[in-house]
Amino acid sequence: MLHAYLPAILEGLSMTLRVAALSLLIACGFGLAGAVAKLSDSRAARLVADVYTTLIRGLPELVLMLIIFYGGQIAINNAAERWGYGYVDIDPFIAGTVTMGFISGAYLTETFRGAILAIPKGQIEAGHAFGLSRADVLMRITLPQMVRHAIPGFANNWLVMVKATALVSIIGLDDMVHRAGLAAAATREPFTFYTAIAAIYLAITTVSILALHALEKRYSLGVRKAEL
Repeated sequence: MLHAYLPAILEGLSMTLRVAALSLLIACGFGLAGAVAKLSDSRAARLVADVYTTLIRGLPELVLMLIIFYGGQIAINNAAERWGYGYVDIDPFIAGTVTMGFISGAYLTETFRGAILAIPKGQIEAGHAFGLSRADVLMRITLPQMVRHAIPGFANNWLVMVKATALVSIIGLDDMVHRAGLAAAATREPFTFYTAIAAIYLAITTVSILALHALEKRYSLGVRKAEL
């Protein structure tokens, strides 16, 4: 029975991977902005970043997904009504990716902040002494070195994000989990189809672990590990 529905499930896998990839880009943007804000001299920026990470990390992803999707749709339509526009239907793909990126960005904020703090301050001070602006120091000194320190935490966040993409089926996105659910309802064999997508998620995470491990080794070339 599985082979009859497998092509449809694999089409849903394409959607799942697109959601994960785009969510990662959005999360990196939020994470980097949050890390810079937490390390800035501005008290207001630090406060906003602290509220963001505390709030997001303290609430379940499913609850946040539903709040942002339905609450955001209500807010957008209320604003559209005031401006004389008709009903606005939010695309579940856009809502899902933005929400996943927004949530994961809070976790990446702490990952990136720790990676930036791991860079010796003397290098940043030397950059300023040579007349580089803060933006130049960030792009030429901080970010290139931050990558190596951020990879372990980044890998964990990516794995969590990939698995969390299953939540987007709740808001109606036609992903792998949604299609498996339809197949399970039609055949009354939920164990078969949910076991199949579990195996697919395991394959994705396994490949991701291998790829990220290779990336970590690449960025660790020439770096001497501390002896225990």
